[in-house]
Amino acid sequence: MAKSRIANQIRTLRFLNGEMTQAQLGERIGVTRQTIAAIEARKYSPSLEAAFRIAEVLGKRLDEVFQWEPAANQHESCE
Repeated sequence: MAKSRIANQIRTLRFLNGEMTQAQLGERIGVTRQTIAAIEARKYSPSLEAAFRIAEVLGKRLDEVFQWEPAANQHESCE
């Protein structure tokens, strides 16, 4: 499985927010700890709604939590 092209700062921001656990963040946005772990590891891209919820819980703007990494090859098709 390829890594998502959406990078994130979730792990860092969780620790800056009182060392929030993956389980605590998941509970606050309505997903499992495993989902948060997969998003942090870039194995899974969150839905737009989940991304906004994560940013809200962490007290940050969406672009402070998630960053788009363009493809190295500009001819790569969109997924």
